[in-house]
Amino acid sequence: MTRAGFLLALTLALGAPALTPTMAQESSSLPRDGADAAVVRGGIVYRTYCVLCHGAGGKGDGRAARMYTPRPADLTNSPFPDAYKEMIIRGGGASVGRSSFMPPWGDELTDEQIHDLVAFLREVRKTGKPAR
Repeated sequence: MTRAGFLLALTLALGAPALTPTMAQESSSLPRDGADAAVVRGGIVYRTYCVLCHGAGGKGDGRAARMYTPRPADLTNSPFPDAYKEMIIRGGGASVGRSSFMPPWGDELTDEQIHDLVAFLREVRKTGKPAR
């Protein structure tokens, strides 16, 4: 199946307006390459891997948070730069002198997923709430 055929089948299956093969070829970049798309994908990663401890709103109040001392970080109030967030996601809390309860995700998540997750966390920090 060609890429254009795959995109057409995928959009029809998802109920989205279909891109014709001509439209797909005319586009120089895919919508998935934008910053907004990275935030959406990062939100999916967050809800899959992080929400149990950090909570739906990122405030460190997830269902498992009460089991840990110290509590998971409030990501809506995180003062750390993106590079630090990438380090802690990849290597876990102990790798940067923080809580050993924060597991390392570097072997589980791809580079793209980590970059997307950091984009999502940036949005959470900026708005104080998760993006929808």
